[in-house]
Amino acid sequence: MFDPSWLLGHARTTFTHATNTIPLNTKSGRKTTLSDLVRDVTPPCRLNPLLFNGHLQTMWTAVKEAGPAIYYKRRVFQSTHAVYPGQFAVDFVVPVPKEGEVWEEDESLPERTFYFSEEEFERIGSGDGKPMLVCLHGLSGGSHEVYLRHVVAPVTADGWECCVVNARGCAMSKITTPQLFNARATWDVRQTVKWLRKTFPNRPLYAVGFSLGANILTNYCAEDGDKCELKAAIACSNPWNLEVSHRGLLRSWLGMEVYQRTMGSNIIKLYAQHKDEMLKNPKLKHEDIMACRYLYEFDRVVQAPTWGYPTEGAYYRDAQSVDALTAIRIPFLGISAEDDPISSVEAIPYEEFKQNPYAVLVTTNWGGHLSWFQIGGKRWFASAVEAFLLKMHNDIDSSVTPNVNGSANNTRPTSKYPIWDPNNRRLQLPL
Repeated sequence: MFDPSWLLGHARTTFTHATNTIPLNTKSGRKTTLSDLVRDVTPPCRLNPLLFNGHLQTMWTAVKEAGPAIYYKRRVFQSTHAVYPGQFAVDFVVPVPKEGEVWEEDESLPERTFYFSEEEFERIGSGDGKPMLVCLHGLSGGSHEVYLRHVVAPVTADGWECCVVNARGCAMSKITTPQLFNARATWDVRQTVKWLRKTFPNRPLYAVGFSLGANILTNYCAEDGDKCELKAAIACSNPWNLEVSHRGLLRSWLGMEVYQRTMGSNIIKLYAQHKDEMLKNPKLKHEDIMACRYLYEFDRVVQAPTWGYPTEGAYYRDAQSVDALTAIRIPFLGISAEDDPISSVEAIPYEEFKQNPYAVLVTTNWGGHLSWFQIGGKRWFASAVEAFLLKMHNDIDSSVTPNVNGSANNTRPTSKYPIWDPNNRRLQLPL
C-alpha cells in the first residue's frame, strides 16, 4: 500500500532494546530507564521529501557544503601500544580566533586546523568539570568532515569541550609505521581516553562514532566493559556486521560501481599520501595496490596482510562489532537508517540490542548513510545525538553507576564452560 508520509518528510522511528533497560537516577531524584530516556529525547524524524530514499540521501553528501566552521588545534601523540607503535593525531576544538587575531594557515593541515605550540599544550590541563565529547570519524575521513562538524557545532555551543581522534594516516596526519587504521583499531582511542582522564580529572567523558568510527567505538566500549571511562557513547550509521554489509554492496550495480568504487578511490588516495612509508612493508606491492578499484580489493591486498589476516573476509569477521555489543556496560545508543546503502539493514544486530540492557537502538526507515538531510540542510541525526548527550549530562546523576539487578557488570563470565566471549567472538570450550 502506498505510504504518503514521505511527501511530508515523515520517517518512521523504531526503538529496539531489552525488556528492562538499566535504571538511571536523575539529579532531581526521579528514576527513569535508559529506554525511556531515549524515547523521550529522540526528536521526530522529519526529512527532505525530495531526497526520498537512502540512495538520494547518501549521494547528497557529495554536494559541496561548507558546514559549521569549527577551529581545531592538533597534537600528535606517540602510541604506547607494545605491538602497534607509531603516532596518531588528535584535534581539539578551540574558540574562533578573536577579532584582529591572525592564525597563520598551515597547508599541511586541513582547513581551520593548527598545531598547538609546546607552551600551549603544556597549559592544556584543567580541573574544570565541563563535559567533553570524543569523536571518531568514518572511513578515510577526519575532524574536517561536514557530518562530524554538524554534531560538534551545537554541542560545543552548549558549553562542551570536544576532540577528534583521527585514524592513522587520515586528516593529513603522518604515519611512521607501514600501517593505516583498521576497523578493529581501538588502541588509539583507548590511549586518548586515558590521557583525557589524567589531564582533565573532573570532566565527564562521552563519545560518538560515525560509520567505521562507530564500529571502532563499539568495540572499544565492549573491550573495556564496566571499566570504560565513558559516561555514555553513541554509534551513528555503524556497519555492525562488516561481512554482511560488504556482501550487500556486492549485490547491486550501485553498491559496486558507486559506493565500493568511491570508497576504494578515497582510500587509494590515502595510500598515495603515505606510499613511501607503506611500502616499507615487504608484503605490499605498489602495482597490486594501484590495480585496486574497489574497497574490498584494497582490504585484500593492503589491510589483510599488514594486520596479519589471511583474507579480507577474516579481517571483516574479526573487526565487526555486532557480537561485541553484548559486552558493553555503559549507556549506549545506536542510530541507524534501514535504507542505508552502505551499512546494510541485514547487518543491524536487533537481537543483540534486545539482550543488552545497557544499549538502545534507534532506527528510521529512511535516512541513508550519515545523512538524514532535512529541509534547509540540517541533519536529523545531529539533533538526536545532541539531545541524548545533553539529557545524559544535565539530568542524569553519573556518580551512580547503573547496573542490572545489583549484579556485578563484568564483561567476561565467571561460570564454567561453555563461556561466550563477545570480544573474541568464540564460544570457549575445553579441547
